[in-house]
Amino acid sequence: MLETFETVAKAIADPSRVRILKLLENGELCVCQITTVLALAPATVSKHLAGLKIAGLVQQRRDGKWVYYRVAERDFNPYARSFLNLVKASLKDDPTTAEDRRVLVLVNAVPVQTLCDQGRAALSLNALAASTCCEGSP
Repeated sequence: MLETFETVAKAIADPSRVRILKLLENGELCVCQITTVLALAPATVSKHLAGLKIAGLVQQRRDGKWVYYRVAERDFNPYARSFLNLVKASLKDDPTTAEDRRVLVLVNAVPVQTLCDQGRAALSLNALAASTCCEGSP
């Protein structure tokens, strides 16, 4: 049982994985949507999603060439629900997750195919300008 607990604990110990879980709180997202919000390489996001899936924190479904992820609805890991509840109750005032939510609104306005083809370039430059003004701030 300790190994099962440790798998979940390690999964949420990474800030990018927590950001992914925070994004998924409002529903499922395609890998390219997550990649666009986090501004990380697709391979990096896929690695993080695999870790979250192994820990039982997320589930996936395939729709054609797109893979969508959502917070796990079933308890594949007996500790997953407690950790998911902790993540959900946390970081409500965090500037990073607030910025992720802001960018997600922009991402959701763009068709998935366009995001997969263009990434962040598909988003309006004016809309992203606000996100670059504060980069490097603590």
